[in-house]
Amino acid sequence: MASKGYQEIINDGLWHNNPALVQLLGLCPLLAVTGTVVNGLGLGAATTLVLVGSNLAVSMIRNYVPDTVRLPAFVMIIASLVTCVELLSQAFTYDLYLSLGIFIPLIVTNCAILGRAEAFARNNSIIPSILDGLTMGIGFTAVLLVLGGMREVIGQGTLFSDMNLLLGPVAEHWKITLIEDYKGFLFAILPPGAFIGMGFLIALKSLIDGKIKERHDAQKASLGVTSRRVRVTGEIK
Repeated sequence: MASKGYQEIINDGLWHNNPALVQLLGLCPLLAVTGTVVNGLGLGAATTLVLVGSNLAVSMIRNYVPDTVRLPAFVMIIASLVTCVELLSQAFTYDLYLSLGIFIPLIVTNCAILGRAEAFARNNSIIPSILDGLTMGIGFTAVLLVLGGMREVIGQGTLFSDMNLLLGPVAEHWKITLIEDYKGFLFAILPPGAFIGMGFLIALKSLIDGKIKERHDAQKASLGVTSRRVRVTGEIK
């Protein structure tokens, strides 16, 4: 497997191979808990920690684990890291832990984490593996934040509500009320609303990619015209 450069790893994690928008992995927690920004940020941070830790551990042991027990070993690593993250969330962000419920333990089953361990970390050294886990986690968290923000605004008419559940007293007054006396839109808060919102985000990414490709093709065509050679015939005296 040809090793990727750092810039390519970053671009893949944040955009070109985003686990939520392109690979469409981890959709169950993504659609279920992104009713608010704080839920999305909390779940995204937990997933990112597990991604980085699992990629690091798998990369370190990749030359010592035989193929016959490779996948069980990876699952055990991921499960151990998820347990650590769960205990940390219980200790420091207990109310948010209750809000996220079973979806923190279910990070074990997130195919994005096992997929990165299997597809990338077991074939690459430590630094690229850490960078891959970090950028994939940030890309996944970004989608959680955008979707959570959309659903919170449409469903409740607010933004950044209950941020103190994750960030403590410093974020207690971060709540922004965008619409006064808003009655709420229940459909946006329910999982079907998240499913539709996710569809819009995927469509938006496809539109942006199409525009970028069109611009790139136009630039290539322009360069091709301006650099065209002119053939001169006849005798030069």
